[in-house]
Amino acid sequence: MTQRVPTDHLAAIMEEAHRRSIALTVGLDEDQLMGPQLPIVNPLRWEIGHVAWFYENFILRDLYGHAPVVPQGDELYDSAAVLHETRWNLPLLGMEETVRYAETVKDRCLERLGPGMASERDSFMYQFATFHEDMHTEAYIYTRQTLGYPAPRLGKPAHGAPTGGGHPGDASVPGGTFRLGAEHDARFRYDNEKWAHPVRVAPFLIAKAPVTNAEFAEFVDAGGYRRRELWSEAGWAWRERAGASLPAYWVSGGADGFRMRRFDETVLLAPDEPVIHVNWFEANAWCAWAGRRLPTETEWEAAALGEPEGDRLAATKRTYPWGEAPPEPRHANLDGWSLGCIAVGSLPDGDSAFGCRQMLGNVWEWTADTFEPFPGFRPDSYRDYSETQFHRTKVLRGGAWATRNRMLTGRYRNFFGPERRDIMAGFRTVRT
Repeated sequence: MTQRVPTDHLAAIMEEAHRRSIALTVGLDEDQLMGPQLPIVNPLRWEIGHVAWFYENFILRDLYGHAPVVPQGDELYDSAAVLHETRWNLPLLGMEETVRYAETVKDRCLERLGPGMASERDSFMYQFATFHEDMHTEAYIYTRQTLGYPAPRLGKPAHGAPTGGGHPGDASVPGGTFRLGAEHDARFRYDNEKWAHPVRVAPFLIAKAPVTNAEFAEFVDAGGYRRRELWSEAGWAWRERAGASLPAYWVSGGADGFRMRRFDETVLLAPDEPVIHVNWFEANAWCAWAGRRLPTETEWEAAALGEPEGDRLAATKRTYPWGEAPPEPRHANLDGWSLGCIAVGSLPDGDSAFGCRQMLGNVWEWTADTFEPFPGFRPDSYRDYSETQFHRTKVLRGGAWATRNRMLTGRYRNFFGPERRDIMAGFRTVRT
């Protein structure tokens, strides 16, 4: 059961999420707000309206019986009903009208919150709807990257100076029984985390840090994209279709080495930052070349949240790699303020019990596993959140530099198709 939270907390996070959405559209003209029709992005103008519709539908209408704010909203903004390829051709609200719609919905949601503690139902749905907006604001950022728009101005200094460098070597995680997923008394949980269940784990050695740009460049220089034997059948078919010879946004820099397009600028590739914007196929090909493998989802969560007890995994686990305190900038590169990755050796205060660094923030990390329901799974009120993605996407863990810290714990399960490399994904590996 979701824990009840103060209504002023719900109001504060909704207000802040709305401000972030608006900040991520500043500086974009009407053409940019629609953008080209691509299968991996949405028109930003449509997406802002969809987020407003989500609050309205699941809070004002479903919970409290309000009439629609925009009568044609379901035909315009319901992502389950509106085909992706049609979203550029709909009679959408203009941008100013879209923002007014979002503000009207937000204000009506906030007006019905009284003082004190929210009900259990409101506590869950207001948080879930806000976290849904948080997911979209991360998507707005990688859409700006995909389309080569200028970097957003988020109004805060860049992430604190990193400690820099790499963080080489493997951490040793003992075997035992690990409870994967969320317990019934979790403060907040997503439907795909239901419910915690025991899984046997054999001892394993996992990299203390994600694979870096320098490490991935060695694979590229060794002809990794041309060596068929390193790729699965599906991975090679993707590579051939995509014509991939480098990670997304990398540019051959001649004598200077590789460069990378970051938003609308091209910068030197930072060797100690994690490789980012690589897909599941690319991660597995690198592993085949290096004699490593991706961690299973259970191994990843055990390394991030588990605790040792003698030579076994303890029965307890943490909420975050460092413990129970919510993320702060000293723990993890989250919330978008850095406008990019930082070196993998940074932020030792965020280490897990086994010495794994940056298991939250910087880059999402691909795991070996296909996204599947846990035993006892039941969908929440937004049935399309997880169910439609089971058995056809791969699991990512840990969050990226643009992920909002309030929506994230070490249990969070992200999921995308194995071909997607526009998302902010990298990977860490396990010794075979």
